[in-house]
Amino acid sequence: MNKWVGALAVLFVPVVAIASGEQPDSAGALDEIQQGRQVYEQSCAVCHGWQGEGAAVWQQPDEKGEMPAPPHDETGHTWRHSDAMLFKMIAKGWRHPFNETDRLTMPAFEDELTDREIRAVIEYLKTLWTNEQRDYRN
Repeated sequence: MNKWVGALAVLFVPVVAIASGEQPDSAGALDEIQQGRQVYEQSCAVCHGWQGEGAAVWQQPDEKGEMPAPPHDETGHTWRHSDAMLFKMIAKGWRHPFNETDRLTMPAFEDELTDREIRAVIEYLKTLWTNEQRDYRN
């Protein structure tokens, strides 16, 4: 399935649930995803791409010997990490184990983002994955 169909489904299903009178939690889920997208665009897209596509050559070290920002869409590996691991990476930052430098290549955002904003970003990232990738994590 194409990533856009999956993303639309994740965004559309809560709207249908609200219209059908189902649990109001669906509206909360939609709000969280929308907030996550906004935070992603403000804080993450500059490195990870506006559509989650990552750096052009993300699997090769750059001139500093650091691994570039990976994609968060279905072409990357973000979907393989648990929510807890993704939260930790966003909050505390991340240094790729194969980097030749000691610095964090993924900066820590715990001082810029609230826990709620970090969780919202993670929920937004899930809209960039295929249904199979989302199912794998459940």
